[in-house]
Amino acid sequence: MDEETRETAVLVVSELVTNAVVHAAGDHVICEIRQSNGKLRIAVEDQGYGPTGPQLHRTAEGETEGEGGRGLFLVDSICSGWGAHDTSGYGPGRVVWAELSHGAEQSC
Repeated sequence: MDEETRETAVLVVSELVTNAVVHAAGDHVICEIRQSNGKLRIAVEDQGYGPTGPQLHRTAEGETEGEGGRGLFLVDSICSGWGAHDTSGYGPGRVVWAELSHGAEQSC
């Protein structure tokens, strides 16, 4: 994996984990990274979620905000795709995932 993809992956992991820690109930998160078919898939699972799940919050042009609140917008802008789903069958929680496209298959 090239250095640019690696650095982007670190940023995405940071944003998704921060989102889980700030917005979800629970005392831990699980991060899983898989590489397959030219894509790097990053998934972060938490133990709870708000009533609507993760959302993109866009600011109006020219509007300024504090440092927070832009994590999923950033993930959306740098990843080839992202989404979320509830955990299945073992209690409350949500998995938020993102995919990065990259070149040839190489070990992480």
